[in-house]
Amino acid sequence: MVPLSFKEITKRLKTIDFPPVDIVIGIGTGGVPAATMVAYHLDAELQVLTMNYRDEQNNPRYEVPVVLDQPNWQLEGKRILLVDDVSVSGKTMNAALELLKDFDVKTCAMKGKADFVLFPEVKDCVKWPWKP
Repeated sequence: MVPLSFKEITKRLKTIDFPPVDIVIGIGTGGVPAATMVAYHLDAELQVLTMNYRDEQNNPRYEVPVVLDQPNWQLEGKRILLVDDVSVSGKTMNAALELLKDFDVKTCAMKGKADFVLFPEVKDCVKWPWKP
């Protein structure tokens, strides 16, 4: 398991050339701390889309990701960055993108597959600083 600190994540955020962003949408629950850091870094509004696919042991809980809570967004004309901590299979990120298909959306993951990936070199499981 690869441990990453808040300091390392913050340092890596500063190296990414993000496009202008109005709203950061974090995929909850795992992506909320990551999205919070990204929104703060970009001085953007933060929203949360609560979805669930995997259990605490990282095993699929459902056949497809399930939306548990979706805010009543006002997204017309907004530049959106969709953020999750990990996007390996892409199932959760793709399900969220499907909900946002009518909008200008880029994706970001701390690890895995996205338009912007903070730690593309990390292939192992990560010990995130926000998880016990």
